Amino acid sequence: MKSIIKKPIITEKATEATEKSNSFSFVVERTANKLEIKSAVEKMYGVNVVNVRTLTYGGGKSSTKFTNRGVVEQPSKVWKKAIITVAAGETIDLFN
Repeated sequence: MKSIIKKPIITEKATEATEKSNSFSFVVERTANKLEIKSAVEKMYGVNVVNVRTLTYGGGKSSTKFTNRGVVEQPSKVWKKAIITVAAGETIDLFN
């Protein structure tokens, strides 16, 4: 069985959202739905999840590269991000 949660997203914007609204961002499996993501986070980190928002990135315009073998078109990667809001007073320690 594949893991639903691939890795946390630790950027300036994601860290600011953690401090302001108790939200955490993760790269998740593309085929996972919100209920599966919620149960995986609750099981992995032992917190109560209040809200799950998902966004799908990529799959749009492909990039064109000029190589010594000719012109190569490379499609952009498709990936999914989940923004998890946990209950007040709870937190996820991403650095351990």
